[in-house]
Order: sequence, then C-alpha cells, then structure tokens
Amino acid sequence: MVRHCLLVSDFDQTLSFNDAGLLLAEMLGIDDFAEKTAGLSQLHLVQEGAELTYLLRHDPAFRVVRREHLVEVGRRVRLKRNIARAVELLRDGIDGYTFDFYVVSAAPVEVVCSALEGIVAPDHIIGTRLGWDPSGEVSHIESVSAGYGKVKAVDDLRARLGISRDRIVYVGDGSSDLHVMLHVNRGDGLTIAVSESRTIAQIAQRTIVADDALGVLVPILEDLLGYDSMQIRNLFEERGLLIQDWEKGRTDWLTIRETPDDAGAREPPEALVTGPDAPA
Repeated sequence: MVRHCLLVSDFDQTLSFNDAGLLLAEMLGIDDFAEKTAGLSQLHLVQEGAELTYLLRHDPAFRVVRREHLVEVGRRVRLKRNIARAVELLRDGIDGYTFDFYVVSAAPVEVVCSALEGIVAPDHIIGTRLGWDPSGEVSHIESVSAGYGKVKAVDDLRARLGISRDRIVYVGDGSSDLHVMLHVNRGDGLTIAVSESRTIAQIAQRTIVADDALGVLVPILEDLLGYDSMQIRNLFEERGLLIQDWEKGRTDWLTIRETPDDAGAREPPEALVTGPDAPA
C-alpha cells in the first residue's frame, strides 16, 4: 500500500543560502535593512518573518520596488545543491512512501517562483502575495505566509490533499517556522530544522545541517521509513551519491552562573589541589 505524505519546506536559508530581503536591499542600495528588521522584531509589530512585507508596504525607501525587482532577486538567490533531485526522488517515492512537495515562504511569491523556476512548479509554491497599483507600486498586502500564516497554509494543503496530520513533514530554519512546527508536532508529524539556531532546534524533532537539499532525506528515512545508516548510505549510492561526511550528535546549550550564596562561599584555590602534595 502506498503511503501518501506531505512535505512542506521554508525557502529563505532552508532551500537557499541567502535572505531575500537582504538581497533586495543590497540591490537597491539600502544599507540599514538589518537595523530596520531588528527594530520591527523588537516591537513585535509584525509576525516573525513578515518584516520585509511590512517594509515593502510602509517604508519610503522600499516604495521604489516593482515586481521585476523581486523577480531579479529570485534569480540572484544562491540555492542549495540537488533541490531538483530531492523533489524528483520524493515524488517518485521510496519504499512505498510518496511525497507531495510544497514550499511555504514568507518571502514574496515572485522571489520564490523566480528562484525555483524549472525546479518547483508555481502551483506548489505558497508565498506572500502583494497587490500592485497601475503605477507598479505595492498597493496592498493580499496574504502573508509567516507565523500563523504558515499554519493556515499547511492546514489548507493537508485538507485539500486529504493527508492525515501524522504524515506531514515540515522543514524550516528560523523563528518564523516556530508556530507551524509546534502545530505539526501536535499532530504527530515530523519537523526538521536545517539550522542549529537554539530557538528552532529546541522545537524541531530533528536537526540536519548540510549544504545539499538531499540532506533532509536522512531524518525522513530514519524516522518515517525506519532505515538504519547502512540502508541510507546504500540508497544514496544506488542513485550515484556518496555520503562523504556524516557526524551524528546532539547539542546542549548551557548557561551556568554562580548563585550569590555560592559565590561568597567558594573555597580558596589551594583547597582544590589534589595529589600527594595536597594539604591535609
């Protein structure tokens, strides 16, 4: 029996190495993009990941942006390797599992479609949609695929495709993916982080760090299909791919401070000497 699954991936720094907003700002000669987005994040004025959308609509420096600028940014995005091979392999199926692959991104849909042209069909890309007035300026925001917007996008896809919640895989890299990852976790789906960022690594069930899009297949093969490392290596080699370096690990983040009482009660350094010369 074929098991049908839904795999949803973020775009910026998940399938790419770049942030679309930063690329756009550099192209327009806007130097303070990082400060603008940091300020919006601290104010919690917009959903995490929707900072670029807010700037496109409200910041005077971004009023010059036209649709063709967003398409050009997409062409300049540096993608991770083997996205097309990963999509093809998932679509064709592995050991009785087939996957519908969709991209859900807070970036404008023009950017994502341009970057993934010929790799992912436009009807499999859900991005932020902007309205344009006759002059070519952004006139309004139709929808934003950030924060809870990603939750809605994934739920709509699941309902339309008729897939149960435990057969959803979500791949992301940052804080804009937290809400949707928590949502997928509650439905017994699989969440994969492609960043060691503390914020998201604590939420995602698995973390994989690779510069190749095929890397996300590893936790899918292990957690959904029950493959061991030798089976995974064999599957890759059958397709002309070699896993050259594979370091499994777990990362713990610690912050250790002395309490006021302990700090005042510490023994002097000489009391820590050990060995035959230690004081009685």
